[in-house]
This record gives sequence, C-alpha cells and structure tokens, in this order.
Amino acid sequence: MTERTGIFAGDDPFAIARAWLGEAERTEPNDPSAIALATVDASGLPNVRMVLLKEIEAQGFVFYTNYESSKAEELDGAGRAAFVMHWKSLRRQVRVRGPVERVEGPQADAYYASRSLQSRLGAWASRQSRPLDSRGSLLAEVAKVTARLGTNPPRPPFWGGYRLTPLELEFWADGPFRLHDRFRWTRGDVDSDWTVTRLNP
Repeated sequence: MTERTGIFAGDDPFAIARAWLGEAERTEPNDPSAIALATVDASGLPNVRMVLLKEIEAQGFVFYTNYESSKAEELDGAGRAAFVMHWKSLRRQVRVRGPVERVEGPQADAYYASRSLQSRLGAWASRQSRPLDSRGSLLAEVAKVTARLGTNPPRPPFWGGYRLTPLELEFWADGPFRLHDRFRWTRGDVDSDWTVTRLNP
C-alpha cells in the first residue's frame, strides 16, 4: 500500500474528503462546497457548471437540481459524471468520477424542507435551462407560486438529488516548485476494494 501521512492519511477516501471540506468551511470565503460538475450530452459534447455539494455519504456524493434541466438530462442519459472541488485557500483539490443515480423520496424531501422558503418557491418557479423572457417574468412566476403554495410548499416532482458513487478519486495538494502531492484511489466497481497510487505532479 502506498504510504500516506498527514492530510492524506486514512483508509477511507470519503472520510478524507469530509475532513478536507471541513477545513475549507473554516478558510474558504465563499461556497466551500462548490463543485465543478462535468457531464456529456447525447452527442458526447462535454458540459461543466458549478453546483453545490450537499452531502458526503459513506459511499457517495450528493447534490440537487431540477430534473428537467440540461444537467439532469445529461446525468440521466450518460449515467456517469465527474466533478472537481477546488479550494484556493487550502491549495487543494479533489477530483471524482463514477456512476450517478437519482436521490428521491424521504432523503430529497428532507433536504428540500431544510432550504429557505425563497429557495423552495424558486425551485417551483424556475424552468431551469429553458429560455426566459425577462427577470420580471421569473419574479411574476415566483409570486404566482407563492400565492398558490403558501409558506410550506412540497418538494416539486421535477426536483431532487443525484448521488455520484465514485470509481476514482484523486486528492491533490499544492507543493513547492510545482512538486505537488497527488494520490489516486481507484476500484473496478462500487463493491470492490480501493487501490491507492501516488502520481507524479
């Protein structure tokens, strides 16, 4: 097994990722849980955008979106995705690749209920990724949704989560003279053991 010490120590990559995110929450000025999520469309053309990671589970990473968005279409179509978390304040990043599946039911309901009322109403009002006449028309739709659903709207049927269960993670930390530290964790499938390899910078 590759020897790892300090910030790279441990046999559970999810625990390492949680520890790094915990540090970033104390040092990063804005959105420490932001990830750059990469997908591909039906033609194989890549797409990337920033989303907020909401949970690091025992075996996966969970984020939420509108199921009618371009992002969701690409996630459902390919069934796989990748993301990177980068923290400038820590000079570290985590790269993740693997299959994705939807997160619905009580878990998605609980997260939706934890959001601010404005965000919950916004999820109903926004036809994410589709053309919009003006900001005024969006705000008018929010007003209509507010009048119709009140102060305790249920989770929209077109809104929920995705879980990325990695087959590969890479932990990277900046080093002097660009001699960075990189460790890649890989496994053949989600039930296999991890193999850890130190990579050249």
